[in-house]
Amino acid sequence: MTQGVLQRALVVARAAERGPAPCAEDDQERIDEAAGWVSPEALAFGVNELACRAVVTLARERGASPRAVARELLGLPAV
Repeated sequence: MTQGVLQRALVVARAAERGPAPCAEDDQERIDEAAGWVSPEALAFGVNELACRAVVTLARERGASPRAVARELLGLPAV
C-alpha cells in the first residue's frame, strides 16, 4: 500500500472519531456516477481493506489492540 493511501485512511479514521459527517447517501446522481468508476464488489472490498489497515495503524499509534480501537470507533463498550 502506498503511503498516500495509508495517510488518507488515517484521515478517514480520525474523522470517524469526531463523529458523523454529511454524506452522499441521498444523492442518487453521485451514487450512479461512482458506480460507473468501479464495481460495487470491488469498492466494498477496497473500503473494507482500507478500514482494516486504518484501524491497525491507529492501534499501533495508541498502543492498543485493533479490537479495542475498532470498538471505540464504533461507539461500542470495551470488553
